[in-house]
Amino acid sequence: MKKVVKFGGSSLASAEQFMKAGDIIRADESRRYVVPSAPGKRTSDDTKVTDMLLHVYDTAAAGGDIDGEMKAIKARYDEIITGLGLKDFSLDADIEEIAKKLKAEPEKDYAASRGEFLNGKIMAKYLDAEFIDAAEVIFFNEEGNLNDYKTDKTLSARLEKCDKAVIPGFYGLGKNGRIKTFSRGGSDVTGSIVAKAAKADVYENWTDVSGFLMADPRIVSNPKGIRYITYRELRELSYMGASVLHEDAIFPVRRCGIPINIRNTNMPEDEGTWIVESTAQKTDYVVTGIAGKKDFCTVFVTKAMMNAEIGFGRKVLQAFEENGISFEHMPSGIDTMTIVVHADEFMHKEQKVISAIHRLAEPDSVEIESGLALIAVVGRGMKSASGTAGKLFTALAKQGINIRMIDQGSSELNIIIGVKNSDFETAIKAIYATFIGE
Repeated sequence: MKKVVKFGGSSLASAEQFMKAGDIIRADESRRYVVPSAPGKRTSDDTKVTDMLLHVYDTAAAGGDIDGEMKAIKARYDEIITGLGLKDFSLDADIEEIAKKLKAEPEKDYAASRGEFLNGKIMAKYLDAEFIDAAEVIFFNEEGNLNDYKTDKTLSARLEKCDKAVIPGFYGLGKNGRIKTFSRGGSDVTGSIVAKAAKADVYENWTDVSGFLMADPRIVSNPKGIRYITYRELRELSYMGASVLHEDAIFPVRRCGIPINIRNTNMPEDEGTWIVESTAQKTDYVVTGIAGKKDFCTVFVTKAMMNAEIGFGRKVLQAFEENGISFEHMPSGIDTMTIVVHADEFMHKEQKVISAIHRLAEPDSVEIESGLALIAVVGRGMKSASGTAGKLFTALAKQGINIRMIDQGSSELNIIIGVKNSDFETAIKAIYATFIGE
């Protein structure tokens, strides 16, 4: 058995949290490769180290004095080092080098990545494991995307030579030889990359919650947890706003069939959520999860006999492509076509898009509506359950909620509905109560 374990920022925010992570790692000898994030918030009004470093970058880029800010960052790490009792260990030389580089040539990705780099060094010392700088084993191509082949080949070879290792998350080396980061939360992606390269049996992702919940706890009081969820279900829920894991983190392990186990550092006895390719585990509910987002716009295009006009859909979508706008959903009828887009991408370009649709597709009319919220009801159990859509619509009708849009994928894995922004929370509560219970 071989496991890769990733710890989030809240799990490594202090020496106390570090000790919890250390106990978890030492409790299972198969937890051989560790991917740490930068220290997160110790309290609700605290500042994440990555945010502190980004502020240092801003100051340096503006030609300001960064010594005071770097001193505060050093204090955060010194507090952890002292709390762990690492008497013969110091990050002073590394912090001096970081300050020197930022003063000479400020680089945003370099600054943002140093939180993980420094925390990785502490973790390696604490665990008596080898430290592997992610810039030596994770590579990006000229387009700024992960170079899968080079990364997997280099990282696999490196991991074969060590029994225990710490690889900091969130960054790698760009094609230009400079540090390149993933998007925020990218340590999840690093963990997945390491799991693939190590040919791990399990990728454990330790955070401050006991896995995925069936709905947003800010909307639904004490929602039930999800024990098993497939990659496809996770992708649907993550896309619609459910957050625990960076949505790109599933791709490296998905290709290898490596399961992801979301665990709680503060409650290690909880089994958490298993993210798997497929499962025969029976679910207690038809629905696996409910998630959604607000602030979409609909562009309603009508033209008589559009169904007989070859290329009409392509012409309409070209209008969005020309303006750099991606669409989310596209439900259609015989003479109608609705394109759903993010309001923040669309609003300042709406008239350009309408003009382009008229120029390219010559429709009878184009109408725009805003203030739409989308809700995804996701579940592999929906395939074998009859009446799911009926129950969904009845639940919303009882609350007086008008459904503005319906879109169901051919896989029968999800149903997406559109409601007014003002009905968003009420709709989610009603759906949860109907399918899961109070």
